[in-house]
Amino acid sequence: MSSRDYYEEAWRSLPEDLEPADFSVRSRFLLEHVGAGERVLDVGCGEGRFTAELAAAGAEVVGIDVAEEPLRRAHARHPELDLRLVDVHGPWPLADARFDVVWAGEAIEHVADTSAWMSEVRRVLRSGGKLLASTPDHGPLTLLATALSSSAFAARFDPRSDHLRFYNRATLSWLIEDFGFEEVQIARHGGRPGARRLLLASAIRSRF
Repeated sequence: MSSRDYYEEAWRSLPEDLEPADFSVRSRFLLEHVGAGERVLDVGCGEGRFTAELAAAGAEVVGIDVAEEPLRRAHARHPELDLRLVDVHGPWPLADARFDVVWAGEAIEHVADTSAWMSEVRRVLRSGGKLLASTPDHGPLTLLATALSSSAFAARFDPRSDHLRFYNRATLSWLIEDFGFEEVQIARHGGRPGARRLLLASAIRSRF
């Protein structure tokens, strides 16, 4: 099975119109960082929930995904949106420095070639542009519980899961900084202290 087929099957196994996890928190975070008229790329846009929120807020937004099924669903609900299919492995067919903001909501943990993916994020952002991202948090209590419980380990690292990467605040910050971003800020949300569910990251693309 090709990578494209894998993602198509994964999407077809999901019911339509599911609300994304922590949607209200992530939507509020996103809209606090994006202004009307800004050019925004929604990476891994799925069914277009965040793409539609950005468009309603006045952003000039493009959504991309590696599977046709979520884009079909998004087009059915929001035919006015600019949604595009991109190759799983190849460069994105988007101009250099095209966007003011790149939003990657619950996307980076699914990426096999993180270096190539981050290079594309940097390429399509203008100098001084903003990277906004969310991903599941793997803080100290979460890791401890995973280490002490075989069932928790199995649930967290299910070999059938499409989550390929696992981040905490430090590793996500190091990754973003390594690709030429500055003013990196990462907040934790949801759950108990030490066992938060969600990382919310913002950073500025360096001008060099």
